[in-house]
Amino acid sequence: MPHTKSARKRMRTSELSRQTNKAVRSKIAKTKRAIEAALAAGDAKKAAAVLNTFFSIVDKAAKKGIIKPNTAERKKSRAAILIRKGPAHQASTTASTIS
Repeated sequence: MPHTKSARKRMRTSELSRQTNKAVRSKIAKTKRAIEAALAAGDAKKAAAVLNTFFSIVDKAAKKGIIKPNTAERKKSRAAILIRKGPAHQASTTASTIS
């Protein structure tokens, strides 16, 4: 437990930051899954639309320091590759990771 008043405040603010950061990371993961689901359903237009949202979320997270800039670029690059390769590629990579 914290001993000083400033340590107690730091503990509170750290917890708020942790929860905010967790929510943003969760949003990133959910949006990525939405892209994968759209590709699995064969809806490339919806996947491309969700990709723009994904880019926005990832860029904002990097700007705020929630994720590192290179991590953001890597996530964006991999998502764009998924879209470019199309539904067939997404299905084959999912099957290879499962087995």
